[in-house]
Amino acid sequence: MKSTPAWVAVVVLLPALVNGARNEVDAQPCATVLASGSVVPLGSPVTATCVIRDDCPLVAGQAVRIEWRLGDRILPGGPADAEGGRVSRVVIPSFNLTREFLTCCVQASPAQVVAGVEIRAGYPPEAPQNLSCTTNLTDPNTLTCSWDAGQQETHLHTKYTLHTQIWDSNENNTYEPPPGVHRYSIPRSGFVLFSDIRISVKAVNELGEATSAPLVLEPVSAAKFDPPTIVRIQTKKYGCLQLSWNLSQQQAWMVNWRLDLEVRRRLAVQAVSGQWSEQPILLNGVKTTRSVDLCRLLHGTRYLAQIRVRYQGGPWSEWSSSRSGVTLENAPSGRLDWWMKASWEGMEKQLNILLFWKPSKQFRANGQNVSYAVSGKKVAGANGKVCSTTGNYCAFHLPRGVKKVYLSAVNAVGKSSPTEVRIHPPRAREVVSNVTVVPQDDRSLLVRWRSQPSSGLTGFVVEWRPLLQTDLSFTQFEFTAQNQTQLLIAGSFEPYKPYGISVYPRFKDGIGFPQTVDAYSREKAPSMAPKIQIKKVWKSHVELAWDEIPLEQRNGCIQNYTVFYCDPKGHFQVVNADPKERRVVLNGLNSESLYEAFLMVSTLGGSLNGSTVHFKVENFDAAAVVEIVTVSLVGLLLAGIIVVMTCFSNKRLKGHFWPAVPDPANSSIQRWTSESTQDSNVAFDNEEPNPMYLSHLSFLDVPVKPRKRDDDPWLSNAEDTSDLGESICGSPFPTDYSGSNSDSVPYATVVFSGPRNSTTPEDPHVYLRSESTQPLLETEESFSPKCYHNMATAGMPSEQCFFGPSPDCVPETGEGGGELWDDFPFLRALALNDTEND
Repeated sequence: MKSTPAWVAVVVLLPALVNGARNEVDAQPCATVLASGSVVPLGSPVTATCVIRDDCPLVAGQAVRIEWRLGDRILPGGPADAEGGRVSRVVIPSFNLTREFLTCCVQASPAQVVAGVEIRAGYPPEAPQNLSCTTNLTDPNTLTCSWDAGQQETHLHTKYTLHTQIWDSNENNTYEPPPGVHRYSIPRSGFVLFSDIRISVKAVNELGEATSAPLVLEPVSAAKFDPPTIVRIQTKKYGCLQLSWNLSQQQAWMVNWRLDLEVRRRLAVQAVSGQWSEQPILLNGVKTTRSVDLCRLLHGTRYLAQIRVRYQGGPWSEWSSSRSGVTLENAPSGRLDWWMKASWEGMEKQLNILLFWKPSKQFRANGQNVSYAVSGKKVAGANGKVCSTTGNYCAFHLPRGVKKVYLSAVNAVGKSSPTEVRIHPPRAREVVSNVTVVPQDDRSLLVRWRSQPSSGLTGFVVEWRPLLQTDLSFTQFEFTAQNQTQLLIAGSFEPYKPYGISVYPRFKDGIGFPQTVDAYSREKAPSMAPKIQIKKVWKSHVELAWDEIPLEQRNGCIQNYTVFYCDPKGHFQVVNADPKERRVVLNGLNSESLYEAFLMVSTLGGSLNGSTVHFKVENFDAAAVVEIVTVSLVGLLLAGIIVVMTCFSNKRLKGHFWPAVPDPANSSIQRWTSESTQDSNVAFDNEEPNPMYLSHLSFLDVPVKPRKRDDDPWLSNAEDTSDLGESICGSPFPTDYSGSNSDSVPYATVVFSGPRNSTTPEDPHVYLRSESTQPLLETEESFSPKCYHNMATAGMPSEQCFFGPSPDCVPETGEGGGELWDDFPFLRALALNDTEND
């Protein structure tokens, strides 16, 4: 809608200055500008005329030349002949400015403005759109309406008014919101809850007006309720939750009203994300006093629920606060996906098993407290249970030959059907190679690998876990087909944290060797750089080394170590080091220069420089000197060892320094002949040494005296045997060695009833234990020589006693004297073989 053009006269009062004094008729208009309109549609033509008075002091007695200006821009114009050059007219074909001044000027030096007019341009208003109203049932009750002003800007001041008409009473009301506000709240006196009301919005500006489409509604149907309240959640049947709810206290008077109700729910474990993944459930015509049943839910699962309400298609209320409830439990259902690693222990008599599992898509825990049991029997019992845990893995041992175990999920109601786990020993097959990991984003990694053709290959297992976590419950796995060589794994991967990713080949009869790599979802420069250590210094080169960066501070896979070093003249050189060796040798150094070096460690995400170290090589080769000294010392040590071994390999020297002390329990005189006691040297080089030697024996010859057979000559002459006979060392000493010159201690004294060189002794020999208090064995007492029974051969008297101061030395009589062998081990060892003597 366009307004009718009008001529507008604008008078500009100009102060006329004549001879420096103010003109007293400055209130008289000097010129008049007539325009086609002060407000015009944007882009429309504009016409204006300027008329200058004859008595205008600026043009008195002069020819008049008039020019037009639109703002600062000069417009072409022509004089009106009828006015004698004092009238000028201008036409603007298209006025494209929203607001500007059009002025009429007299050409002088400088030009003087004598009249002007402000022209504004815009658009007429559009009809208001999207008119909607909402009733607020909370005190104070209001009916709030809002609308959109339109997409086109008018550039002019537009006034909006809200008009209402109550049909039952034909009451009309008009409401005007503040400028720029496109909403208004009608007070409670301006509407009736259960009576229809007609509402419209009118927009008016200087170029026209427009009215919105009318909206007819019942205010109560437009009521936006306060958020309702879930009073309680009950469980009365499997797979269902029963919600009891009510309206707010200010709307509690709406008893038995039928409202639309919408319910949304989610698993309690998803509350951290804050998202409601499931679509709301709409229930129509629900009474405010009626409970609501939510069914087809998982068993034994905790849910969070919220509700909102509306009346007859009105606006929805805000969501209520969340309330939780748990459905009734049932036995777990579905199967578990499992992954097993096995290794031999000992001599392959039993297997070490590490079994992981996770719910399959069909698995339902159907309970809150779910545990898992591994059993050796399909019908598990207390005797067949291998392990039980609430986690997702189990470690146990199985004897060789076990072919399968059974995995079950257990809750308070029951257990799931067992999942069969076949036990396969590890197979020494290498099929997987060239494993690489490419980050896709912070939540996924693409794993690629190569596989060699192999018989019996059924697929692959990709396993990953965070390396900074020692708990195996963080381990995850996925299966792939045998023709698949890549897998996109997704999860909550933390940036700058290392993950170990392994690819295992699966065969019909077991699992092959894996290939493992470390991976990061995102990398950056390491948090620290290792400190350089000077290991060795030579005449012209030096070896530098450094420690490994802790895993938690790497922030990525170490790509390389770079050593920068320079001399005092600033000549830099760079050496790259193997990341695995962590050492480098700098060659071609000048011994007269002081060098400085620093280490740079790099990952794919950045690099970090370490601290600077200074070093200087020596004028002499210190390492060579150390090597010469070391070799010399080793040579001297070996020479000394050879000399010592040579000396002590000689039996004479060995016997001189370390005389052998025999163990009487293992000592024996196998032969007692005249030849064995001859004073002759023994050829030790050709004779196999006796495993035990007697330290000292004394051989006594006792002259034969007439006596009775029952008399025991040793009892009356015991005190005379202490220094009888010759002492001969039982160890390899020459027979001319005299016992009187030896420091050895006699172990026993052998007394003959006749000459010791005689062929057959008249009476059996007697052995006298030494009087020495020196213990020969650790378990032997160091005092009191004891009597020993002479285990003689046939023909020996049945009673015998040995010399000794012990008062317990009494003759022993009785049959079976030979049966005392076991009681006298020393006597057994010193037995004389008379048969061999014969």
